[in-house]
Amino acid sequence: MPDVETRTVKAAHLTFAYEAFGSADDPPVLLIMGLATQMIGWPDAMCEELARRGHWVVRFDNRDAGLSTHLSHLPTPTLRDLALHSRRPPYTIDDMADDTAALLEALGLDDAHIVGASMGGFIAQTLAVRHPTRVRSLTLFMTSTGSRLVGWPHPRIVQQLGRRRAVASRSAAVDAVVETFRLIGSRGFAFDEAYLRDVAGRSYDRAFDPDGYLRQLAACVGQRDRSRQLCRVQVPTAVLHGLHDPLVHVSGGLSLARHIPGSRFVGFTGMGHDLPRPLWPQFVDEIASVTAQGEARRRGDPPLGS
Repeated sequence: MPDVETRTVKAAHLTFAYEAFGSADDPPVLLIMGLATQMIGWPDAMCEELARRGHWVVRFDNRDAGLSTHLSHLPTPTLRDLALHSRRPPYTIDDMADDTAALLEALGLDDAHIVGASMGGFIAQTLAVRHPTRVRSLTLFMTSTGSRLVGWPHPRIVQQLGRRRAVASRSAAVDAVVETFRLIGSRGFAFDEAYLRDVAGRSYDRAFDPDGYLRQLAACVGQRDRSRQLCRVQVPTAVLHGLHDPLVHVSGGLSLARHIPGSRFVGFTGMGHDLPRPLWPQFVDEIASVTAQGEARRRGDPPLGS
């Protein structure tokens, strides 16, 4: 593990835990993780390599995850509520995007290159729509537009999501994570069980909150279709998606690339709904490429080929 300090900052009446890699004098890259996944889900090696390439890399825990504020005073929906849409979510993806804007401000950043995975991609898109001046570039991993017509999960995945709540110990929680990623992970790459167990165990030790997971899930289930709004995104954007993703079908990524002007879609054969280790170097390349475009745009450089 790198020698990084976990810090906290107050933003939007909440407390957010974050870690930073590299020099604060370099262009900032903010990493937003997905459903019920803490910031340590962003591989340390990826963060370190992005920092080596001249970025100040910040990863943070979303609300209801890790060491950030857990909103235990809010009602927790049941799986039945989620299936029937019978209760308003305790909070929305819009609220989580506003969290991110407030976090940037609390960190003294006017804007940043934004990278979002899965639910973090929902948040990143919404940030770009609601707070466009906060975003220098977008990199969107394994995510979708919010439309029910694209990016659908395989039916067996829905059942698996509910099973993550019924654990009573650290070992059971770690086993549940491994079981989940055997189902949704990348079939085209070796299954890295030791790495998964390490991250899952550290996540349990940092904070285990099944109710927070359900509140985040409610925000995802209740999100709005952003398709028509995405045409307003005017920053360099890359959409990275596994071609064999069983949780967010590749149609979600393809739809994003169609709706965001000038965006670039990159599909990965054999990749599911995870970040397989053999692809980390390529992921870093793609992020660095988009951030370079964003920095050139800020300087007013003419587009390549013009």
